[in-house]
Amino acid sequence: MKKTILASAIAAATFSGAALAQESNLPTIYGNIQLAVTHDNVDGGPSEVQHFDNGSTIGVLHNHQIAPGVEGFFKAEFHFNADDNNDDGSGIYEIDEAYIGVRGETFGQLWVGKDDSTYETAVDEINQFFEVATLNIGPGYTTGESDLIQYRSPSFGGLTVGAALQFNGDGDVSNNGEKSYPWQLAAMYEVDALELAFAVDSNDGPGSNENTYGLRASYSVDNLRLTGEYHTTKDAFDKFGVMGVYTLGKNQFALAYELMDRDDNGLDMDTITLQALHNLSDNMYVFFEGYLGGGDNGAYGTYVDSQGNIVESDERSIAAIGAVYYF
Repeated sequence: MKKTILASAIAAATFSGAALAQESNLPTIYGNIQLAVTHDNVDGGPSEVQHFDNGSTIGVLHNHQIAPGVEGFFKAEFHFNADDNNDDGSGIYEIDEAYIGVRGETFGQLWVGKDDSTYETAVDEINQFFEVATLNIGPGYTTGESDLIQYRSPSFGGLTVGAALQFNGDGDVSNNGEKSYPWQLAAMYEVDALELAFAVDSNDGPGSNENTYGLRASYSVDNLRLTGEYHTTKDAFDKFGVMGVYTLGKNQFALAYELMDRDDNGLDMDTITLQALHNLSDNMYVFFEGYLGGGDNGAYGTYVDSQGNIVESDERSIAAIGAVYYF
């Protein structure tokens, strides 16, 4: 799960280092360790406490001037488990982001590889915001982050457009060995404190081929940011979400409500999420998050209780505490 808070913090922390590195044409190395403990309780089902790595990464990035006003860039970021040894002893177990591209003030940015998709960056703010995010209701589009060719235009009076194409060739295991070319389009508009965004995902691949459409509106005033989202896929679901984030000195407080109205299996769900985060320093923060999920009977699974009765769970709650160190 991409963490919006951490991504912003790392970008700020690495900016000065990147400037110094580019003077000598050296790459910038950055990283983070994220650890969390959760108590997860399913009403009528299991209850467990877990200590786990919450997405620790190590990365390297570099950019250089190709011509006046045009630069090339690359990024490679890898996941590793900070709380345990991997079974194979490799340590690093997954590529999170890896891409190369070119950008310029007049034509925008074009990049190829694995990265957050155009739909995600345009309209998927609430699901990406929280640290643990186990019960957050995502937008539900199917185009992944791999094999992407993406473009983002420069701003035209506050209007920015973006596009993505996923190239799945012959024998691509991610698409059952069949060719497919899922695509995404997005338009984002910013004026003063207001942000508006619209995006569509073609969902061309395994499962339904119905498009997913998303809308987001955000408004920032002083230390408060308000966001509303809507995502829909025909004959599958409608998803709604609202979130407020308030920053007070080194502290951040967030509250969100999300609702999913399902057409495919009829099991509607909703989630309330609360976050309190404190920055210990420029390189470290701690957080608490609470999640309360509700829904129709069976929305959180079907279980057999101690008397042998079948229980269809309609409630799940999670309490999480964690810490993040980044450089």
